[in-house]
Amino acid sequence: MDDIDRRIVGLLLDDADRTYAQLGREVALSPAAVHERVRRLRASGVVRRSTVEVDPDALGLDVLAFVLLDTEGWARDHVFAAAGADPRVEEAHSVAGNSNFLLKVRAAGPDGLEEVLRMLYQVPGVVRTRTIMVLRRGFERGVSLP
Repeated sequence: MDDIDRRIVGLLLDDADRTYAQLGREVALSPAAVHERVRRLRASGVVRRSTVEVDPDALGLDVLAFVLLDTEGWARDHVFAAAGADPRVEEAHSVAGNSNFLLKVRAAGPDGLEEVLRMLYQVPGVVRTRTIMVLRRGFERGVSLP
């Protein structure tokens, strides 16, 4: 990746709906040249997908929680499979420390969160969860370029 690629990625992070012509004007390249660079960035895995950002509250997903998960034995595959199958689990990470996993969960109210916790306790090897409910979101940000 060179400086132009980084600028293109930064512009796409800001607004993935930009056309190749708009990107080209920003980085002083033709639309065809920008298209080729974006194609290469996708092929190399730097750009994985284009998406839309939605307001979770507007969708009724008003509970945000982080769930620490403790397991007995090696349960990573089971935890990742179960978490990945539930769209309310936005992120799942194997972590070092006092717990084995950290999950980011968005649900429709306390009942929705409780359903996720119930599902997690059905995963082979899960022995305990600790839930941290978010009171107010300060900000959320995805990857950004330095």
